[in-house]
Amino acid sequence: MASLKDRVAIVTGGARGIGGATARRLAEEGAKVLVADVNGEWAEENAKRIRQSGGQAKACVTDLSKRDDIEAMVKRAVDVWGRLDILVNNGWGRKEPDGSAETLSESSWDWVMNILTKAIFLGVKFAVPEMVKTGGGAIVNTASVHGLLAAPNTLAYDTAKTAVVGMTRQMAIDFGPKGIRVKNPGLFALTEAQYPVRRAGKPEDIANAVRFLCSDEASFITGQSLAVDGGLTIQLQENFGWAQAKFYRDHPDIELR
Repeated sequence: MASLKDRVAIVTGGARGIGGATARRLAEEGAKVLVADVNGEWAEENAKRIRQSGGQAKACVTDLSKRDDIEAMVKRAVDVWGRLDILVNNGWGRKEPDGSAETLSESSWDWVMNILTKAIFLGVKFAVPEMVKTGGGAIVNTASVHGLLAAPNTLAYDTAKTAVVGMTRQMAIDFGPKGIRVKNPGLFALTEAQYPVRRAGKPEDIANAVRFLCSDEASFITGQSLAVDGGLTIQLQENFGWAQAKFYRDHPDIELR
């Protein structure tokens, strides 16, 4: 039996990558999924892919830097399916480079904080009243091992992801009595040799973790950060900083999460 049958889920950044895989995985388990993304064409592509596989999904153009878009996103899910059970706060997109406290621009700092912290706050703010109406729900905030470890020249991103870990714990305390569980998985992509499992993570790895966390099988888990990282954060690595910095230099267009 599908573990999420008839539940309604919103996945932000749900068009591609981790969000895309998560939306498809939740749909495979019976959830009705609102694919929320700033790129409407990509969102519709993933929603269509879900429908063609026998699932239920709708696309929703959502700019996470805009309060009204976030509120409308929650309203859209409820208007279409009559309820909301799951919110996956996964959306992310960079406009300007990150940097150190010396090199980072104020506008880049503000953008990252808006997308990675304020958007989560607002998403939860609007989602919780709808979840309460049906007896509770599950909120998953995609963090990162950047919330546990630091990397060179990523002040805004590291700070925001650390905040996501703290927000997850705090929200779990506030909303646990309302029947709402809050947790986060994390992923960090680097070279395969850095991982004890000797492979880099895939979007499906995170999607599988999110599916579990949203299911009744995880009903006694809340406020936790699950590092879905192939064991990256359990080991000491003398050359890790060097390898990480080199990866950033060699792949300037890849967003490491």
